[in-house]
Amino acid sequence: MKRRELMGYGSALAATALITTLADSEVFAQAGGLSVQWLGHTCFLFSGSGLRILVNPFRTLGCTAKYRAPKVAADLVMISSQLFDEGAVEGLPGNPKLIYEPGVYDFKGIKFQGVGIDHDRKGGKQFGINAAWSWSQAGIKITHLGVPAAPLSFEQKVLFGRPDILFVPVGGGPKAYNATEAKQAIQALNPKLVVPTHFRNEAADPASCDIAPLDEFLNVMQGTPVRRSNSDTISLSPRSLPETTTIQIMSYRF
Repeated sequence: MKRRELMGYGSALAATALITTLADSEVFAQAGGLSVQWLGHTCFLFSGSGLRILVNPFRTLGCTAKYRAPKVAADLVMISSQLFDEGAVEGLPGNPKLIYEPGVYDFKGIKFQGVGIDHDRKGGKQFGINAAWSWSQAGIKITHLGVPAAPLSFEQKVLFGRPDILFVPVGGGPKAYNATEAKQAIQALNPKLVVPTHFRNEAADPASCDIAPLDEFLNVMQGTPVRRSNSDTISLSPRSLPETTTIQIMSYRF
């Protein structure tokens, strides 16, 4: 893949910008671990190795109507597509770098691999291409699939390798994996830890959200160990990762 230069994204710093990172997770990240904060839907903030990386900030509407807008400070922002619920970069505090197209990028000593996967089941003709992101941070190999709907090809599986932690959509709809398709992606990549994303919960506007709840995915994945956190943030190190595939469920405080 062609190596690309990072693009700058400039935005005015709001005086009252909401910074949601927890102090204890910042301390953990500075000590060499990886802090992962769920900001709702497919949006996560990764803190570690001296970097804060934000993936898929969204607008609050439809399935994300009752989440808080993820206006957090980051050094780098990656988005999977420029649809409303995956690519809302306006109004972010500071002046983060932005990447949004498949390719290979270098940023502050870390290599980021963006892999294009169809965003629908019609060869990308309906919703275009989804960029799935893979990188290593704080000694942990991360793959965030974004919101693909097409199955992984052999070449894509090779590019991803085996992630330590995989973020995979599970709620279905016309532009994302349903529970069965998510299971197939998990089996193909064999990650150590799986974080389900893009599922229906109390954040959704019932009149305009067409994705399934998390329980459907958990039913399909019966027999797979499940970890549950009562927080929106988890702290990880290479030693804390399970040996066999385990599902990690994070909480969101509405």
